[in-house]
Amino acid sequence: MSKTIKIDPITRIEGHLSINLEIENNKVIDAKSVGDMFRGFEVILKGRDPLDAQQITQRICGVCPVSHGTASILAQDMAYGINVPTNGRIIRNLILGAEYIHSHIIHFYHLCALDFIDITAITNYKGKDQALLSLKEWVASELKSKKIYPIAPFLPRYETKYVENMDINITAIKNYVEAFNARSMAHKMSAIFSGKVPHAATLIPGGVTEIVTAKKIAAYKSLLVNIKNFIENAYLEDVLSVASAFPEYFSLGKGCENFLTYGVFPENQNNFFPEGLLVKGKLMPFNQDKITEDVKYSRYSSASSLHPTQGETIPSPQKYNAYSWLKAPRYDGIPMEVGPLSRIIVAYFKGSNPEINKLVEGILSKLDKKTDDLISTMGRHAARAIECKIVADKCLEWIEQLNPEQPAFKDFNIPKQGAGIGLTEAARGALGHWIEIDNYKIKNYQCVVPTTWNCSPRDDKDVPGPVEQALIGISVLDAKNPIEAARVVRSFDPCIACAVH
Repeated sequence: MSKTIKIDPITRIEGHLSINLEIENNKVIDAKSVGDMFRGFEVILKGRDPLDAQQITQRICGVCPVSHGTASILAQDMAYGINVPTNGRIIRNLILGAEYIHSHIIHFYHLCALDFIDITAITNYKGKDQALLSLKEWVASELKSKKIYPIAPFLPRYETKYVENMDINITAIKNYVEAFNARSMAHKMSAIFSGKVPHAATLIPGGVTEIVTAKKIAAYKSLLVNIKNFIENAYLEDVLSVASAFPEYFSLGKGCENFLTYGVFPENQNNFFPEGLLVKGKLMPFNQDKITEDVKYSRYSSASSLHPTQGETIPSPQKYNAYSWLKAPRYDGIPMEVGPLSRIIVAYFKGSNPEINKLVEGILSKLDKKTDDLISTMGRHAARAIECKIVADKCLEWIEQLNPEQPAFKDFNIPKQGAGIGLTEAARGALGHWIEIDNYKIKNYQCVVPTTWNCSPRDDKDVPGPVEQALIGISVLDAKNPIEAARVVRSFDPCIACAVH
């Protein structure tokens, strides 16, 4: 007989997500991904000045605001007919690149590492590192206290197997602490050209308002060199250690095995990460006309299966059979996984950049794995770490391409009527904004964000979303400690605040 368990909330993610699992003989036979709130940004934007959009949509999220700002100004660039100058394009890449680095380091160290690393190993630390000694003292003090939840977010935790090697645990804990400094450096990199963090003030249609100077170039480059050292000597090595300790997670959580990316980081002719799809192992061209959002099981009374240009956002909290505030985006009627794994795997199969293929093959060789093994829970962590290094390397190239003698902005006029599409990639995956302008005001605005793709409920044809498919079929050895399901869900880096926008 099957039984149902509910993980509510899924912790160490952004926003409110719960997962319902039906389990029979320790195997998940059904799963539902539930977004538990509504926010209404698309409704708020109606009737506003179009220039408010890039600032308001950044408030959708405090983790990936630059991505929303970028999608919005790309949509407005199109609507206003602007060709952005080279400095503006490069600075946008540098700001977004810093956000990628910041987001990827958060995801591994401060959200997911605790699923694998034994944090209690710090109580046995016998070295002389002052930061670790302070952490050890604090943990010991917390454990002696009578708090219900001591040393959160380290404990309480699921009782299960963690990394057994003491040296690996201690190194990872040390890097967990140092990752805070790495995140700080990434934010400073962004702020040099974005004005402030997390919500960038300088992102506007036509480019950016920040002026390029030699001093800013040197400051960004100095921070980047330091953070590259952390990525290459800590982040990549820790992911390799965790992956070696948990090889079974290369065969868990495969998901829908369809991958979509819009492409990101524009260079002279093309995006550095190319657009495209990989559907059941076959590369396919991308056509944004094939994007729709189904709402059969979503808490909206809007019409279903609409393209975003016709998209509606009409909340219906009591809708019969609906179980999530997320819509169900589909491409040509099928679910798509988006995110670092999609970007890496599409770029790899396209072969558009030899450096990406070389790094992917190098990591897989160290793990004795093949490309197909990337399509898994652990593969998402590996892809994210690989991408973090690639983006940092590219930022070092882009910063050298800035020219202090040239402008970073081109002036424009807002048309009385217009429409635009802004397709980019947040750290978590494909992000699209669609804007329609009438009488100089926003008539309609729709956002289709990465976690809406990944954590979507079933669609109009009752096909589960990518996270739901990744959970169905996995083993959960102890229903009271469903760590296997939590590890699968967190590998997608859900951001529900964005998904319900």
